[in-house]
Amino acid sequence: MCRFLAWIGDPRFIDEFVLNAGQSLVTQSRSALIGKTSLNADGFGLAWYGDRDLPCVYKDVHPAWSDENLKQIASHIKARLFLAHVRASTSTAISRNNCHPFSKGRWSFMHNGQLGGHLKLRQKLDVMIPVECYDQRYGATDSEAIFLIAVGLGLDRSPISAMEQAVGKVEMLAREAGHTPHMRFSACWSDGEKVYAARYASDRFVPSLFYRLQEDGIVVCSEPLDEDESGWIEISPGTAITTDGRTLEKVEFRPQACVVNT
Repeated sequence: MCRFLAWIGDPRFIDEFVLNAGQSLVTQSRSALIGKTSLNADGFGLAWYGDRDLPCVYKDVHPAWSDENLKQIASHIKARLFLAHVRASTSTAISRNNCHPFSKGRWSFMHNGQLGGHLKLRQKLDVMIPVECYDQRYGATDSEAIFLIAVGLGLDRSPISAMEQAVGKVEMLAREAGHTPHMRFSACWSDGEKVYAARYASDRFVPSLFYRLQEDGIVVCSEPLDEDESGWIEISPGTAITTDGRTLEKVEFRPQACVVNT
């Protein structure tokens, strides 16, 4: 699977979490402690928000630990909100277009998980992406498709509900085709003002997701960033969070119920 983190709060240098923490994201790219695979070497990416409305995205196919440009960028950029991701591909090629985070307009998105039978469902998945979003379909991942479907379902109006609907609709493809696991989904997305995250699976193997409240902000991540696990709170399966860096709200995340209701 993949590993990711997001920070929202007072401006912090990206390398504090991506490179310098005891169990930093780069460390996790070589030796993740939680998850299906310990190695996440199929590319990496950053998305950060500065003085403009749109995020700046940098990503490449190298393993995160070997990219000197990542070290330079992370040690010089200070941002109040950023997303970072290291990839372990489950079905698609190692390419820049398949690396996370994905972006459209002011939104950025990253994902850890999988859609059962993705390669056999790719054509049907692409059909679900609205025409007005399809020009942003650069790669071939299920993650990017879920993101663009959510944008089309009203991510701007209701960031949690739109993502819930998108995940439910995509999961239904796998259910109807009989592919397992139907859906495993741990994701984080942002509009530059708030960070949203959700944890869900159609089986008991739910991808991990944690957060920690700090004096100057909130960090959301796939696994704790240091050996001292005190203060790290695990997000329960079937839960979504919204945070502005000062407060944090939790709500149910029930994709299948959402699909039934629609």
